[in-house]
Amino acid sequence: MSQPLVVDPRGLRVAATATATVLALVLVVPGPVSVALLAVQVAIFAVAALIGLQHSPYAIVFTRFIRPRIGAPTELEDARPPRFAQFVGLSFTVVALLALLSGAATVAYIATAFALVAALLNATVGLCLGCELYLAVRRLAPANA
Repeated sequence: MSQPLVVDPRGLRVAATATATVLALVLVVPGPVSVALLAVQVAIFAVAALIGLQHSPYAIVFTRFIRPRIGAPTELEDARPPRFAQFVGLSFTVVALLALLSGAATVAYIATAFALVAALLNATVGLCLGCELYLAVRRLAPANA
């Protein structure tokens, strides 16, 4: 099944809220639990970025349990910018996980904090930094690329 061309932006904000919650827990829960939480978030980002947004556990929860209760969206959004944003989140959390596993806790917490700020901005005000980065790169890319 191919990546859908459009997505429900409300689902993206629900996913950002879940992501922010997990990342905040990573920063406050000590030891192996934070490593496990971070690994789970890495896996969720990987599924959304590499397989497709609709296959993310957060998207599945939204589609099955939340969207039926709130109804169809009044607008849809291009799926390419949020999928790119998942790659950005994946990058930050992979760096954080590798740093945490190698004992570089400060680097891990900084990378996690950057990802957390981005997720919080998306969850609270709908500003997707990864989406904005995608659009900026597209504007800078040659027209025939």
